[in-house]
Amino acid sequence: QVQLVESGGGLVQAGGSLRLSCAASGTIFRFNAMGWYRQPPGKQRELVAQIISAGSTNYADSVKGRFTISRDAKNTVYLQMNSLEPEDTAVYYCAAGRDLGTFGQSAGYWGQGTQVTVSS
Repeated sequence: QVQLVESGGGLVQAGGSLRLSCAASGTIFRFNAMGWYRQPPGKQRELVAQIISAGSTNYADSVKGRFTISRDAKNTVYLQMNSLEPEDTAVYYCAAGRDLGTFGQSAGYWGQGTQVTVSS
């Protein structure tokens, strides 16, 4: 079965950096869309960044200029997070879809989440 496994979360001081990774296993196909959501404590889940096979990217306004999403030739996606702020504290979830219609939806795929905590 398809699984998405995140890694790279942790505790970091404000202004620091973290690099999240998400590796997909159990599939022979290539996801068209992959990306990251996050859910701060007590708040709704929000889209952080997404990338499609063609290479186009989309970022939340709050992370533009600080975060960079990338992916390899297969089904591994990364999120480089620089200049981290306390407001970035959240559980970060990897998401993937065979197409844009399923990305971020229940019909798509989700990782279990990794905690990112930014101290001030």
